[in-house]
Amino acid sequence: GGYLGGGLKFLLVVLIFSFLFSLLSGRISTLKDETGAIFIDRDPSLFAPILNFLRTKELHPRSIDVHLLMHEAEFYGITPLVRKLQLCDELDRSSCGTVLFNGYLPPPVYPVKRRNRHSVAGPQFMGGRAGTLERAPVRRSNTMPPNLGNTGMLGKAATEERVTGQGSDPGMVRIICGHHNWIAVGYAQFVVCYRVKESTGWQQVFTSPRLDWLIDRVALNAKVMGGSLGDNDKMVAVASGTEIILWAICPDGNGNEIGVFSLNVPVEALFFVGNQLIATSHTGKVGVWNAVTKHWQNQDVVPINSYDTAGSFLILGCNNGSIYYIDVQKFPLRMKDNDLLVTELYRDPSEDAITALSVYLTPKTSDSGNWIEIAYGTSSGTVRVIVQHPETVGSGPQLFQTFSVHRSPVTKIMLSEKHLISVCADNNHVRTWTVTRFRGMISTQPGSTPLTSFKILSLDDIDGHGGCAAGTEIGPYGERDEQQVFIQRVVPDTDKLYVRLSSNGKRVCEVRSVDGTSITAFVVHECEGSSRIGSRPRRYLFSGHSNGSIQMWDLTTAMEIAGKAEKMDSAFRLILQSSCRSSASRSSQPQLHSPPEMLSVRGRDKIVAFIQWPTSFETMKKPAPCSPFEVNRHSASTGECIDAT
Repeated sequence: GGYLGGGLKFLLVVLIFSFLFSLLSGRISTLKDETGAIFIDRDPSLFAPILNFLRTKELHPRSIDVHLLMHEAEFYGITPLVRKLQLCDELDRSSCGTVLFNGYLPPPVYPVKRRNRHSVAGPQFMGGRAGTLERAPVRRSNTMPPNLGNTGMLGKAATEERVTGQGSDPGMVRIICGHHNWIAVGYAQFVVCYRVKESTGWQQVFTSPRLDWLIDRVALNAKVMGGSLGDNDKMVAVASGTEIILWAICPDGNGNEIGVFSLNVPVEALFFVGNQLIATSHTGKVGVWNAVTKHWQNQDVVPINSYDTAGSFLILGCNNGSIYYIDVQKFPLRMKDNDLLVTELYRDPSEDAITALSVYLTPKTSDSGNWIEIAYGTSSGTVRVIVQHPETVGSGPQLFQTFSVHRSPVTKIMLSEKHLISVCADNNHVRTWTVTRFRGMISTQPGSTPLTSFKILSLDDIDGHGGCAAGTEIGPYGERDEQQVFIQRVVPDTDKLYVRLSSNGKRVCEVRSVDGTSITAFVVHECEGSSRIGSRPRRYLFSGHSNGSIQMWDLTTAMEIAGKAEKMDSAFRLILQSSCRSSASRSSQPQLHSPPEMLSVRGRDKIVAFIQWPTSFETMKKPAPCSPFEVNRHSASTGECIDAT
């Protein structure tokens, strides 16, 4: 098998340092067949344009994949062809990005080192960027961080290590989180907060002092309600190892350090529930800081594998198969020992560890306060849905549905208005179901039905520049009453991200770094960019890069474009089906026009085909198969070959 190609020898050896010159001159051992042809174990469809370039010095890049051909040209050592393909690639790329590109935040200046605990000013900086930073060794957690979307699996072994002088690049973005119109960007040893306004755009508001620790977690609260901090204050917290630092951010950009707290075990989740700062560890530790009492309290519970939040409640999925909840807003304490009031909500029938949690508050929750739906996954791969009805308040939640479709532990789960989504540890294998609701509540008629199965493959960086796993969570991201998305970064050292629908895995768009730098962190967040009546928050993808910059991408526009394309495809299929039915009704055989009536019109990014349907199948000319070396040479009007690239 294979393709037999040939050419004049003086054309093939014109480049002295090329692979073909070394092959034909005997510098490389060869394998020949009975005719004397040299066997080359490469793709013949990519070798054909290379051979044509050596013959004619011409290149037709529109009919080929530029990146694949560039890789082959580099293998063969055809330097002139590589330069031409690099030019083609540069023409396709723009430093201003595509229509989805929304903004660029340059790398910040390194701040001064932290000196004391209080009255830390935000705008203090040191001139220039530090080349190297000395970092003290930090104790490291052995567990995988939880999902930034408030659901995740804790306690999974990770391989990141911290050694002095090694680890992450101090200038790269490690983690991004958002709240309302603010985002907090965590670097190796400091955190920067940005705010967006419709009139001024994104502005840097606060920069923390430079720490001696390597930051693992970042939490942001951009809307502190009441309390002694004031309505206009914001809070940002960072964690490293067992330590947590909390700042209050004033409207003028200055920050006051509230305090340094210790969980006594490595912090694996850091987030706000209302005004309360929560830190958890899979070892069974929960730390709570109350904004009113200014009190930090550690609580020992059962080893924690997952968590989620619902209103003022913190829901914990534990290793013993139980689901517990804590009302952190009321901050209830037991009178006998002043401990947090931890209440068991439900126990799994098989007593498997609860490795993923998702809580959905129905519209009636605000009215009755006791209608709640919880989906959870276990270490055995089981997915269950439990429901708390108003009439079952005394007896607790009831088991509603069970799915045994995973053979690996469930790492993520999401129960939304229309879908149930679960992800297991087998290379992020995703299973989805449609959820039937009646008046907002989950219904058994016809019940949840299987929808799709796919994988979000993402390779982890073990020996690379030491990124932060909490900053590269795949999702799903988005509000539960809207279409949610996964963010896929296939390999660690890449400048590309793929946005895929969480319901069916279809690709919404692809984003590529405008400056070619590697993407080290990302998050999806909705911002209220306009205060006008009727304006809705827009969804953005924030990508952090190895050079410290932040790039923003408009996912609202991407979703609209993808939705329009899907509607056009559906309408086209309906026209196709109706035309076939009408043709079949006029004749005993389905009728189609000959290809001269098929016109291809090249649009901006796709080909739109306009088809007229004939009365005779016999008049249709059968299209000739296209050789990979003759793509784009046939005219659409001849009906022999149509380019659909």
